[in-house]
Amino acid sequence: MNQRVPVASLALAAFALLLAVPSAAQDGLPRTAWGDPDLQGHWTNTTTTPLERPDDLGDTEVLTGEQWAARNAVSGLSDDRPFDTVGFYNDYWLEQGQLHERTSLIVDPPSGKLPPLTPEEEERRAAQAQYRIENPPGSPGIWTDLNAYDRCLTRGMPGTMMPGFYNHNYHILQTPDHVVIRVEMIHDTRIVPIDGRDRLHEPIRQWLGDSRGRWEGDTLVVETTNLSDLEDWGATVYATGSDLRLVERFTRIDEDTIDYRFTVHDESTFSEPWTASLPMTALGGELYEYACHEGNYAIANMLRGARAQEAEAAGGR
Repeated sequence: MNQRVPVASLALAAFALLLAVPSAAQDGLPRTAWGDPDLQGHWTNTTTTPLERPDDLGDTEVLTGEQWAARNAVSGLSDDRPFDTVGFYNDYWLEQGQLHERTSLIVDPPSGKLPPLTPEEEERRAAQAQYRIENPPGSPGIWTDLNAYDRCLTRGMPGTMMPGFYNHNYHILQTPDHVVIRVEMIHDTRIVPIDGRDRLHEPIRQWLGDSRGRWEGDTLVVETTNLSDLEDWGATVYATGSDLRLVERFTRIDEDTIDYRFTVHDESTFSEPWTASLPMTALGGELYEYACHEGNYAIANMLRGARAQEAEAAGGR
């Protein structure tokens, strides 16, 4: 009996080690020890490819080599671009990446453009724009209008998964019943159950929504609902509202690439669904803490400046 205990312990330890080590399938793609495609690692989708196709490209879906070289030189970082831009950040500090061969991140509609807004959404945006003209940030009581992105809370969905300027890096982890996506930008973390559990009840809303995943062949499909109704288009990168149903697809292509794309279903905002393709490539590095609010004086200084303007207008110093 005493001889069997160490043997059992060793067997258990070996099994645990086996679960932790990815395996390679006959198709050459990495797989977890339990057989799912292995999406784990550090990834980036940084690119200067615009969400919508530029007007001057018309119906061109894929750039020629000459077009790519010319556009990449002016939209990405190149050796002959000056680093003295005045404003938000100069180019030296931005991780902009390069263009893809496709002319837009949007792959459907084929036009490479966002579909038309609904009349209700157009009216809402016009009213919102007018409100912000009449009530600039810092106005008395209007500090409450600063959005979740201004406050370093979240970029919302699908903005959390989209490139824009820097830190568009992701750490993906897997277990047999969960996939976790840790986002460097604004330290968002998405925990996606893939065990078939029920969704949250309708009244429950979250910044990043309620995500549920499933495997369709070798593709991880993640469907997200229950977004907060406090999100809007004020976010710098991109955010939608509470009617969003987001369907994402993650497909491991090879050692260095994940084919990532999402489809936006939001009947209150868009006249039809639309799909974007944002390939992820191996980062070749680690993720570091993004302490967005640490040392972020924007909100305090915005309010301080508004108070100074009010004092000046009132004849004060």
